[in-house]
Amino acid sequence: MTDSTALPIPGSVYLVDVQHQSDAPHLHKSSNREESEIVLNPPPSRDVNDPLNWSRRRKILQVACVMLYTTAIGIGTTVFYSILEPISDDTGIPLATLNQGTGYTFLLLGWGALINQPLALTFGKRGVYLLSVLGNIAVCMWTPYIKSQGQWIASHIVQGLVCTPVESLCEVSISDIFFTHERGRYIGMYTLFLFGSNYFAPMISGFIYDGQGWNWVMYWAAIINAVSFVLLFFLMEETNYTRSQEKDSNVSDEKRSSSPSEDSKGLQDVKIPSASPAVISVHERSDELSHLTGTPSTYLSRLAIFNKRFGSNDLLLTMTWRPIALLRFPVVFWAGFEYGTCLVWYNVLNATCSLILSAAPYNFRASFVGLAYLGPLVGMLIGTFYSGYIGDLFSLLYARRKAGVREPEDRLWLMSVCLLLCPASLILWGVGAAHGAAWPALVVGMGMISCSTGVGSALSIGYALDAYREMAGEVMMAVIIVRNTLSFAIGYGINPWLGMGLQNTFICAAFVGMGINMTFLGVMRWGKGWRRRSAGQYWAYVEQGGTVAH
Repeated sequence: MTDSTALPIPGSVYLVDVQHQSDAPHLHKSSNREESEIVLNPPPSRDVNDPLNWSRRRKILQVACVMLYTTAIGIGTTVFYSILEPISDDTGIPLATLNQGTGYTFLLLGWGALINQPLALTFGKRGVYLLSVLGNIAVCMWTPYIKSQGQWIASHIVQGLVCTPVESLCEVSISDIFFTHERGRYIGMYTLFLFGSNYFAPMISGFIYDGQGWNWVMYWAAIINAVSFVLLFFLMEETNYTRSQEKDSNVSDEKRSSSPSEDSKGLQDVKIPSASPAVISVHERSDELSHLTGTPSTYLSRLAIFNKRFGSNDLLLTMTWRPIALLRFPVVFWAGFEYGTCLVWYNVLNATCSLILSAAPYNFRASFVGLAYLGPLVGMLIGTFYSGYIGDLFSLLYARRKAGVREPEDRLWLMSVCLLLCPASLILWGVGAAHGAAWPALVVGMGMISCSTGVGSALSIGYALDAYREMAGEVMMAVIIVRNTLSFAIGYGINPWLGMGLQNTFICAAFVGMGINMTFLGVMRWGKGWRRRSAGQYWAYVEQGGTVAH
């Protein structure tokens, strides 16, 4: 058995070549010396069709397609949140059952990944995305004709299954085309569109209901998804790519500096990455990518669906159970738990927003309750910019302080703001409402809750991907299973919890939120040790997975 201490530590990478010792591919920025020191991780191949070698415009178009998909699915799955009462009045389905259907959707959005994600990683992500949108269209068209509780529950189980990629596949698509030093900003963007669409949908549904009735709320959701399907069919590309997994670009115990100084303390565990025949050095790389080999794929060939396999049948079956096994890695479980608690506060906000703002002393109409979601939209924008773009800059600056070594835990320092933001926002929203505070104060509280949710979600996703990038697809499955199971469970506890009264409930929630957010300090302290101890099993999983693209 291989000694795990002799293996590369998953997630630890030599990101900034401050020692100028690496001839691995670097970011080509001739006018900016600091940016030219950034080591490209994972190292790109010489293949012109490698998604890491795509032009900037092509990458931006691809990420725009991912955001479009996220928005379309988000609208289809949440557009009815602010019109549940009219649906109940028209169909005779109790509100409790309507909310129960939403819980089943969240549960299947997580566990459904055990089916959809292996298929996407084996046969291609593009086809799975397109089928997902078609499925969402079908459910949105079905909903206006539902007349029984069983049909409502069944429709939401189906919707959860077909829409699973929005929770766990989008992050992997981002990881496919962007390098470590820039991935955080796009994960933050994804988080913005994921939660932003969930806030935007109830905002517009109130106006549609006032003008056309609740049936047309669902019809418009179907129309939006149909337009998105057409755009995705012609613009979205396949990002699965078969590449060998290089352990040499990670931090290892094999190469240690002979006389470490304080400035080079981080290099004690570093194995400096070097160029191999499969990759290029910084001196060979050019903006025109003229060094690449192979024939670029044509536009028509990019429209193909399920035309190539990226894994064997044995691996396909393995990927249906291995995410559960990954939950024994503390890093993966913590990321899912932290992400899940962020979703809990999102659910608490949704469960109480209409209850609070439609009652005295506010007496908002449904459309005005929807407009109040502008606060969370702005808060999510601020939170994801902070955790994404600012997080990338922070990681680079912190790596320079540690002789160029980037640890996944470094980015978690940004969670410090949540220690104050989370409890303060919950108190402002809940206690403020209990005492009849002015509605602008409550909207600010909603925005603060959303900002805290965005920060915690984006950082926990990024941490999991940074720690175990080579198995990003399966890691995200594990994270989302924990997240959505926690969300499903808390759905049954929100109403009894509110029985304590708004003030007591949200004071309690504030301290619970602060306590959970404080766990990041333990991850900062022991996270690297957890990753080191998981190295043996992790690299065995990677080798077992062969060269499957994820």
